[in-house]
Amino acid sequence: MATSLNNLAALYDTQGDYARSEPLYKRSLAIGEKALGPDHPDVATSLNNLAELYYTQGDYARAEPLYKRSLAIGEKALGPDHPNVATSLNNLAALYDTQGDYARSEPLYKRSLAIREKALGPDHPSVATSLNNLAGLYDTQGDYARSEPLYKRSLAIREKALGPDHPSVATSLNNLATLYHTQSDYAKAEPLFKRSLAISEKALGPDHPDVATTLENYALLLEKTKRQAEADKLKQRAAKIRKDKSKS
Repeated sequence: MATSLNNLAALYDTQGDYARSEPLYKRSLAIGEKALGPDHPDVATSLNNLAELYYTQGDYARAEPLYKRSLAIGEKALGPDHPNVATSLNNLAALYDTQGDYARSEPLYKRSLAIREKALGPDHPSVATSLNNLAGLYDTQGDYARSEPLYKRSLAIREKALGPDHPSVATSLNNLATLYHTQSDYAKAEPLFKRSLAISEKALGPDHPDVATTLENYALLLEKTKRQAEADKLKQRAAKIRKDKSKS
């Protein structure tokens, strides 16, 4: 029952229907705590899912204690070097990162990365995720010298493990392109934006929100390089995608 409730909640969560998702996650959690005990790994998963719901809505005050409890259960039940612990560390780090608390976020990202490299191997897609997140942290702080090699390694892992046309590869390309764009290195940024856009359109469809994001980012570069007409076309297309999605 708890699993079924969790899965239905996840469906509503994915659709952005948080009002229907939240009570199902809560009921699933309550059943798990009663049937399995408060320190069971499945309870940690339920806590994490509910925390993610709050995080998505920007309710960090409710998300943080759930992430922390999920992490504590995972460390106790599975050991401090388990991949599930790495996931909890990454999620808690992302929460602090979003709030600009980089002093607390960075060591959690680093510990998550170290666990994943050891437990899963240096070329696992989860390692690429950790690398990307840590790179994003440095990128946000303007530390491009530390960010760039992490973005590049994340991209290389995803290309090898997932294939060159996977949506995650498009995300890595967009992130690296944005890094170069921020530094006004448009010659290196533009081909990455183009490739990211082509992959996203093919893998996700021309009207996906991720396509809109890349269109918007590429349009900014076109504006910087005095190609306003081209930029306007991309911005108009992105705006249409956003508008159509808001109606659905």
